[in-house]
Amino acid sequence: MSEPPEDEGTAPPAPLAGGSGRRADPQRKRGNRTGFTTGANSAAAARAATLGLVEGQVPERVECLLPNGQRVVFAIADGRREGDLAHAMSIKDAGDDPDATDGAHLTADVRRIPGGGGEISLLGGAGVGQVTMPGLGLEIGGPAINPVPRRNIVDNVRAAGAALLAAGDGLEVTISVPGGEAMARKTLNARLGILGGISILGTTGIVRPYSTAAFRASVVQAVQVAAAQGQDTVVFTTGGRTEKCMMAVFPGLANACFVQMGDFVKAAFDVARQAGMRRIIVGAMVGKLTKIAQGLAITHAWKEEVDRGLVAEVAAEIGAPPSLVEEIRGAETARFAAERLAALGLAAPFHRGLAERAYVSLRRKYPGDYRLAVLACDFDGSTIARVEEGGAAQLEAPGVAPVAGPDLEPGVGQATGTGQATGQGAGQGAGSIDGPPS
Repeated sequence: MSEPPEDEGTAPPAPLAGGSGRRADPQRKRGNRTGFTTGANSAAAARAATLGLVEGQVPERVECLLPNGQRVVFAIADGRREGDLAHAMSIKDAGDDPDATDGAHLTADVRRIPGGGGEISLLGGAGVGQVTMPGLGLEIGGPAINPVPRRNIVDNVRAAGAALLAAGDGLEVTISVPGGEAMARKTLNARLGILGGISILGTTGIVRPYSTAAFRASVVQAVQVAAAQGQDTVVFTTGGRTEKCMMAVFPGLANACFVQMGDFVKAAFDVARQAGMRRIIVGAMVGKLTKIAQGLAITHAWKEEVDRGLVAEVAAEIGAPPSLVEEIRGAETARFAAERLAALGLAAPFHRGLAERAYVSLRRKYPGDYRLAVLACDFDGSTIARVEEGGAAQLEAPGVAPVAGPDLEPGVGQATGTGQATGQGAGQGAGSIDGPPS
């Protein structure tokens, strides 16, 4: 059974584009038309503008070399030359994977610098973000043009402007994106410290339809930025609502600590462990929580269905009537179980049971020297259950005693947990993850 999106913002527009596509799935009735990255369109515009300086007129079409070695012809608009300055624009077509930058006007202004010694300089203009934080592999204060597209732009300009460079002149290339600042508000750029515009990105030049690589890369980058800021805690969420929920639970953590991992559990945990994070917190709703409990590396609906047997098993354990257990076993979504059990007053123990299984699965699949907590959020965006390592749970409902988590093999860690209905916290024990790490 496929689990429909439950967390608004589960796959927010990623700041990266390009990469390999997902496997084919006949259930996913989506187009397969590829598109181009912001880096590819920038390189095409820069090459066309450079040709305008060399030939006296900006071409209406230009063949551009992509980072993956392909040569592609791009349409060019708004081409003009005025003395030593040429201007060209290429409109991004993201294919069947439209994102926040689909339709963006990637614009290049190339200026000839007499006596510039054959050098090429690359600048960021209006609508291109400025880097303000470490951890991105880019110069702080410089434009958010990633290394691969940066090289690709320069390579295309060098090829098109070879005659000018050989004569001893230089070329100054400025990439700009009209409306880029507004587009950036739909991405995670601000969280990464990229301000004032979008990023110029793309490792191959090609956007595959509904690619996983782009979003996965954004998760990795976000964790690296947090680590570069000296953060030792990361809070992984499955989307916008769960992130808002976690921010309310952990108000003392910096924004950089909150990373929307979306469907990419393995990628998130791998980079967190590599970055030396000492605390990893996971916030999820019932559908994604179930898939994490199943041990899936990727939790998207097209990848693997929700294990309704697992959901029914938890329902039976918490005392659901046998008839309801069988209904849950045949239902299409985990949300069905959550709603029916909530009507019986069993929402907290149900979510706690799933959180305990998710905790065990994560600990076994991703061992390491870190403290783990798994929090379940309800559909109203409130924390309903919490399972964590080594102490009393904090989000305890009045009259609900902490419940010991499942036993794990030596060295994996012991979970304790509780459900809650009101959000009134119990005392902070040794296992509190709001305090400094032990």
